Amino acid sequence: MPGRRWRLCAYAGLCLGLAACATTGGVDVVRGAPPLDRSATHGLTADDFRAGVFTAADGTTLPYRLLAPARLEPGRRYPLVVQFHNSGAIGRDNRAQIEADISARAWALPAIRARHPAFVLVPQFPVRSADYDDPRAPRSAHAGPPLEAALAMVAAIANEHPIDPDRIYASGFSMGGSTTWLAALERPGLFAAAVPIGAIAPDRRLAGKLTALPLLVLHGDQDDENPIQSNRDMVAAIRSAGGRQARLREYAGLAHQPPGDLIPGHWWRDWLFAQRRAPQQQPSR
Repeated sequence: MPGRRWRLCAYAGLCLGLAACATTGGVDVVRGAPPLDRSATHGLTADDFRAGVFTAADGTTLPYRLLAPARLEPGRRYPLVVQFHNSGAIGRDNRAQIEADISARAWALPAIRARHPAFVLVPQFPVRSADYDDPRAPRSAHAGPPLEAALAMVAAIANEHPIDPDRIYASGFSMGGSTTWLAALERPGLFAAAVPIGAIAPDRRLAGKLTALPLLVLHGDQDDENPIQSNRDMVAAIRSAGGRQARLREYAGLAHQPPGDLIPGHWWRDWLFAQRRAPQQQPSR
């Protein structure tokens, strides 16, 4: 069972390199994580990603950027990472979703492209892709109008390029993390794994729809913009419903920002790329 052994080894590395990481009940508490090095992506811009525009069946148009593997090997199929942006990148300029979101830019780092060859799709939303029950004290998220078009875009991109349909992943920070949750909920048979970061989770009553999906949820416990309790409750609800692959990684003392070990973040990318869509996740034919 080499695939299973690889997944276990990838998860075993989640706590490596940190001052302390205590694990209990599906929650890893991380203390002493380094600050985020924003200089790591200096010089990377939207121009490192190819520009495109997608038109959905209902006429909705969404600009996007697409990063291809540095070298395409004939006959090989690659993972597809869908990177959802934060609210600071809302617009139509087809640049802000890269340049205002360090999580997206990081995929273009040479070391990451060499170790994790993949297509990376970064749509841009003209309005919010995730809305909250109470913007002042959010507890649950629901999908914004453009999410359906973005999911249709994912399917189209996967058909147009040499992409492995069993290795499509979603990630994002803040609004993008909430959108990651919602995309997985809307298309539970599309994604092989998801990594929401600093997000607000959907309604906990929907937890049963996500029990088959590997989830690695990253969040600071001092986040007063998107309070961590939403993710604590959702991960607990998924695990109570039988979803043992859902885990929450709490960063002690971290406010509303990406954790410092996110970039280059080979540890979580190793875990992500080890996941493959399980038969029970696949859409029925």
